[in-house]
Amino acid sequence: MPFAAGLFYHLHQGDEVDTPPVVLIHGAGGMHLYWPTEIRRLAGHRVYALDLPGHGRSDDCGGLQSIEAYADQVIAWLRAVRLPKAVFIGHSMGGGVALSLATRYSEHVLGLGLFSASAHLAVSPVLLENSMSPTTFYKAVETLAQSSYSPYASPRLLVQAVQRLTEVRSSVLYGDLLASQRYDGAGILADIHTPTLILCGAEDRLTPLRASQFLAGAIPGARLVIIPQAGHMVMLEKPIEVAEALQSFLYQIPYRLSEVS
Repeated sequence: MPFAAGLFYHLHQGDEVDTPPVVLIHGAGGMHLYWPTEIRRLAGHRVYALDLPGHGRSDDCGGLQSIEAYADQVIAWLRAVRLPKAVFIGHSMGGGVALSLATRYSEHVLGLGLFSASAHLAVSPVLLENSMSPTTFYKAVETLAQSSYSPYASPRLLVQAVQRLTEVRSSVLYGDLLASQRYDGAGILADIHTPTLILCGAEDRLTPLRASQFLAGAIPGARLVIIPQAGHMVMLEKPIEVAEALQSFLYQIPYRLSEVS
């Protein structure tokens, strides 16, 4: 199992050499498996799917409580694997991490994908409170799981969501939600000058469509893709459609092979 800078990562080594490498950053309480096979093994690309500190197999350390701290850890990992530049794709909280990377470490960023993201990831006080204690953690899990999918989603996905979230330590999920609540990236969006794909499900209840539309209007040249009949976990509900949108975006990013070798 590959580890670098204390983080576990799944690596798919694509056959093509003329496409940029991709780093996938999951959301609050997530792990690399929140990215379906169609995206983790995206044809023709080198794809890294991370487990952030305290998540998945990166559980030897605790989670963090700020978006910037997670971004710093991603950069430590990037340097450890000797990858000078990459396209960073972030889901939900991971979108905030990707935004932080684009402004604080722009020299490492070839492009951005902001999936189910927002300039400010609002978290309800009740959800935040329930996630604090092991005795009420199950309530936070149920709320997140039920809010993450559209009415069109397979019941299997909801069951899977509950199972995966119950495996997360309550302190880690609380830290993620707190980091999201504290983050406000609205003031930095106009300073992003890298190719950007904004993708969301039309039925997203956690980061509604208007949040993605705001990002698309504020980031110069950003492209917005809306996936019908999908919710917050758009990549799990519609993996083929999301993979196709991502593939199209990546092929439009100019780069030199020497930048990522």
